[in-house]
Amino acid sequence: MGREPLRGPVPRLRLRLAAHDGGSDRDRRGTAGTLAWTPAAYISHITDNLRNWAERLAGARLAAAADVPGYDPDLIAKARCYNEIASAAALWSLQHAVAAWVESMTAALEDDVVLQHATRGIQCAEDVARNNAHDGYHHLWDIKRIVNRQTAGA
Repeated sequence: MGREPLRGPVPRLRLRLAAHDGGSDRDRRGTAGTLAWTPAAYISHITDNLRNWAERLAGARLAAAADVPGYDPDLIAKARCYNEIASAAALWSLQHAVAAWVESMTAALEDDVVLQHATRGIQCAEDVARNNAHDGYHHLWDIKRIVNRQTAGA
């Protein structure tokens, strides 16, 4: 697998999300259907997820701390007030999280890091890369739904 996931979906996600931003905080004023978060909130969730996994991979690689507990993303969203974060700030934060994730993932892939997740079990770095990319693309779909609904209702 090598470095291919690092040139693939996750780093490009920031650019795709930026294309849906429109340069304003218009997206903060509503959500689509049953979605509880704004586009900036989904970006913030992706950011926090990437940071968490970058940190866990670094912990396993640098300190043999391979055990990874689960976490509740809704509690993090509430604590950080995701729906109040401006899109521009969320995208800025995502850019930095992606850079840290790429650095950590590159090292983890090179060192064959393996994690022990509390509910998912054994996960090698490649598994983490695939899961993170899936999460990002899934939430990009959520963002598109919100933007498309707002465009249709505007």
